Parts: sequence; structure tokens; C-alpha cells
Amino acid sequence: MPIGTFARRSGLTAGALRFYADSGLLPPAEVDPVSGYRYYSADQLDRATLLRQLREIAMPLVAVEAVLGAGAEEASRLLDEHVSDVVGNAAAARRKAAVVKSALGDVPGLPIAALKGPVLADAVEQVLTAATHEPGMPVLAGLRLEAGDDALTLTATDRYRLSMRTLVPVEPPGRTWAGTVDGDELRAAAAGIRRSALVRLEAVSHGIRLRVTGREDLHCRLLSGAWPDHRLMIASLDEVTTRATVSKELLLRALEDQPGERVALHVADDEVTVVPADDAHPGVPLPATTTGRPLRVRFELTTLYPAVSTAIGPDVMLDLRGDGRPVTVRSADRGDLTTLAMPVRAHHVA
Repeated sequence: MPIGTFARRSGLTAGALRFYADSGLLPPAEVDPVSGYRYYSADQLDRATLLRQLREIAMPLVAVEAVLGAGAEEASRLLDEHVSDVVGNAAAARRKAAVVKSALGDVPGLPIAALKGPVLADAVEQVLTAATHEPGMPVLAGLRLEAGDDALTLTATDRYRLSMRTLVPVEPPGRTWAGTVDGDELRAAAAGIRRSALVRLEAVSHGIRLRVTGREDLHCRLLSGAWPDHRLMIASLDEVTTRATVSKELLLRALEDQPGERVALHVADDEVTVVPADDAHPGVPLPATTTGRPLRVRFELTTLYPAVSTAIGPDVMLDLRGDGRPVTVRSADRGDLTTLAMPVRAHHVA
């Protein structure tokens, strides 16, 4: 088919086809020896379409050539590697841009709080396990920071879990402030602030600045969009009907051994039994300290496991409120990290 027809069918311009022909990536099937006009065959369309798609994601020509000549497994690896590089470069550029913008006007920051670096880094990593990347709700990929007169509260939620930790600053700001910080950028900054004895958080235009002695300031963007009213949800929680304290290690091990995607906890008589939600396999009984009425609650494993794994200390306390009601998961002896995990109602279990 003529180059113009092939261009329309492949989505490439005639100029791009000439360029890719000259570079050896997509030579024409035939070239008229007199006019020099180029013709392509229908079986070249798949290669042309793939070439166009690779260039649309800004893949360099050398990498494009490697993908076109590779098998499916190697091509997938090369694509993952390219996307990882793009994401990393974009994040680095965003951080550098924030530094440059701050330096342009030497904008003073509003002090939020001063905290010990390792404590802040741990809290960021623990709470962010409840964040998620969801199309249409970018704010759920963030970490909500709320500074009060004497505490800083960190919150993240994916609408099935809500994790919250309250930290006591070394130097309270004496004012209130709230914002939702980009979770990926804050997670990346955690490695640097972990090695710092003291980190000062300051609010700047469209972000926060993390200041550490002897190092370059770190910047994280604020995310736009309304943050879910988690305090209203917490305030409207039902009374606890059943409480169980169980070994974190034993509970995690029992959850890891479950074969299905859903799991049930049966709490009764100083025992927490972990069973598949469909009762297809025997349960794993765990010794526990329990109070209140016997109760069976079902979860998606991907909801319950992270809530338990991030708890602080050797034992976790489970506060249950009934079938389908949020369960509070926290340390039995250090309650500054709290996670709400949403169960699956019994009639939703297949």
C-alpha cells in the first residue's frame, strides 16, 4: 500500500515513516526504483503500531529497537524498566522544581512541627500502607497531616482501611494546620529524614518543606481535592461489643497460611480462630484474651493483613462492633497507631 495509506492506518505520519525507514526500524516493503516512492505491506501494520505506541511513551530509539527485536517476556521487562525510569525522573524533577521555586523568592515557611527523624519516618511508612492510587480520587494517594497545639496526626485511607498515628512534636507549633501531602514523595523522603536527629516541617506554597541540619531541604507537594471526613466516621463508630488481644506474629502467620482471598476471624472463649471465609478448610485457633460476646467477622485478606502487620508491639488488640462494622486494630500496649479495617458482610461472601 502507498505510504500515505499506510500512514493513516498505522497512526504515523509520512514523515515519521521516512525517518523510521532511514533509521532501519521500519523499512518499506518496496521502493520504486524510478520515483523512489515507498510502499508498505499489511503485515507491517502491527510493527508500525507498536513502534508508534513505544514512542508515545517517550521510549528512546535504542530501547524501541530492543523491544521490537525481543520476545514477549524480555519486551515486558524493557517496558517496565523504561516506565520506572520515567517515573523516577519525573519525581526527581518535581523535587528539584520545588527547591528552585522556593529559592526564587526565598519564601519563608510556616512552621508545622519539629519531630525526631526516625519517629517521623516510621510513622510515614506505617500509615501510608493504607493509601492507594485510585483513578478519579488522587487525594487517596496522600498522607493527611493535621497539626494541633500539641500534636501532629498522620492519616491515610483507601476507604477500606484507615490508618492514623498521632505524634508528639519535640517543638509544638502552637497553631493549627492541615494538608494532604503526596504520599509517594513523602515515602521517598522518609529514607533521608530517618537519618536525621531532628526534622522541621514547614508549610510553603503548594507543599511542605522538611528541613534537616546539614542537608538540602526536602520538598513534597500538596494534593488537591477534598479529603474524606474521617473524623466524622470515627465519631460515628458503634460501641465495641467484642475485644480480643492476640499475638501479632501468630495472627500474621495464620493469615499467611490462608488459601483464599477472604478470611474470617471467630472470636470466643479466649481464642481467635482464623478460618477461610467459605469454611472450606479447617481453622487455625490462636490463644487470646477476649471479652464480650462471641463474634465472627469476615475480611478481604488484603485489607486485614496490612492492618495487622503495621501494628506496633508484639500483641494486637482487635475491637469488634458486629458483622460488617469497622474493626479497630492497634497495639495492645502502644496505641498511637490505630487502623480501622472494614469487614465484608456475611451475605457478600460467595
